[in-house]
Amino acid sequence: MVQYVGILTSGGDCPGLNAAIRAVGKACLEAYDIRIIGFQNGFRGLVQNQTLELDRKALSGILTDGGTILGTSRDKPHRMSIGGRVHDMTDAVVDTYRRHHLDALVCLGGGGTQKNALRLKKAGLSIITLPKTIDNDIAKTDVTFGFNTAVGIATEAIDRLHSTATSHDRIIVVEVMGHRAGWLALQAGTAGGADVILIPEIPYHIERVAQTIRERTRQGKHFSIVVVAEGALSLSDAEKVEELVHQKREAKDREEKEKASAKLEKFHKEHVGHTIHLTQELERLTGQESRLTILGHLQRGGTPSATDRVLATWLGTRCAQLLREGHDGFMLAVQDQELRPVPLEEVAGKKKLVSPDHPLVEAARLVGTSFGD
Repeated sequence: MVQYVGILTSGGDCPGLNAAIRAVGKACLEAYDIRIIGFQNGFRGLVQNQTLELDRKALSGILTDGGTILGTSRDKPHRMSIGGRVHDMTDAVVDTYRRHHLDALVCLGGGGTQKNALRLKKAGLSIITLPKTIDNDIAKTDVTFGFNTAVGIATEAIDRLHSTATSHDRIIVVEVMGHRAGWLALQAGTAGGADVILIPEIPYHIERVAQTIRERTRQGKHFSIVVVAEGALSLSDAEKVEELVHQKREAKDREEKEKASAKLEKFHKEHVGHTIHLTQELERLTGQESRLTILGHLQRGGTPSATDRVLATWLGTRCAQLLREGHDGFMLAVQDQELRPVPLEEVAGKKKLVSPDHPLVEAARLVGTSFGD
């Protein structure tokens, strides 16, 4: 019989985390008489035994709150900075797990969390994960909670920017989040009627983007909205990334692989802020005044949408049911409007990206949206 369950939130915050915590906690307490122990600040709280008992009072009134009452971090148990040095703290995690007599640990997080959860599963812990991220890029699930809210926020921002673009005959470039996946840019751009959408999965030629804008001007349309995913790549940059990935894949030993990984990481760090250059180049190539808006963390905050509250509640309560039945070692995924447990081995280290021939890409093209290719 399951009696004690731990829960934590890891990685970046997103709308719906508190709704999911509430759903797991209330279902465990009310339906199954299972005690819930929250660990604060992600996996660091598990290492350092930072706990918060999630009783009925703690779970009350949090359904509509953004963020997470448990706090979060991007710490990895096997590579955690303690006292300025990096340590493998997996044994400390196992000790905390056993100290609280846990029967299972629920981890709410994105891609990195799935990898960390798999490592802990291999260390002997019973683990269930729930998929959360505004990026919507977790493998084996149709959708993640947090995504719907972020799309709504980004779409509202694009709607508002339309008015200033038309008033001043400007090009407005809007950078949205999404890491290296284009789901958020694609859906928000389509919903907001963007003239150009640039996503990581479809490398772009800046001249073709400029050509689209010049053609709009010839048609008497003196403004343009360009929605850009933070991980979007020009064709030349995409070729650089492909070469670095190839070097990493073909590395013959660990040292070579680490060097290739470092080069790839360096490229992505330098790529941050690429939309500033893109905006400047579009102004130069079109002769039209251009302005950049970076939505940033605005997309991750605030009250979750009704859709995300419902999804988080559905996932959380089903998680409690499966905990009661003694299941573990999986991520609970949304597939074809059903919830299905997917082994962590099939999820960790994988990403769900936008296919260049995705039906929504085709739909956007058919209404005249350019992808710069």
